[in-house]
Amino acid sequence: MIVVDTHVILWDALKPELLSTHAKEAIARANQEDGIIFCDISLWEIAMLVQKGRISVAASYLEFIKLIFASNQYKLQGITPEIAELSTQLPEDINKDPADRIIAATSIIRKTPLLTADSNLRQAGMLTTIW
Repeated sequence: MIVVDTHVILWDALKPELLSTHAKEAIARANQEDGIIFCDISLWEIAMLVQKGRISVAASYLEFIKLIFASNQYKLQGITPEIAELSTQLPEDINKDPADRIIAATSIIRKTPLLTADSNLRQAGMLTTIW
């Protein structure tokens, strides 16, 4: 099982050539095993990107999300009280972005590697990352 950052979800769906070889292998392995954790904050991030026109898809947001969930063995992870608390306690070198902090906290709480290209997250000693 792995946790995926929002950009990984989008790159896998729209521009898989941006994924590293390790990222593609991790996604394939997780699909064959116990799945991929999709943090619910990523739903909001994707909705904002669509609404602001930063990503363009040939479907409505809801149709796009349904297609994404059908493409991999995603398991939606909500923000638990433990994830919320930890996200506020992480050191600032993790990232100041609240969504990234929630995704990082999810990875830590679930004891699962985080698949991300984000250099701040990859350099954080308290996270196990794949890229």
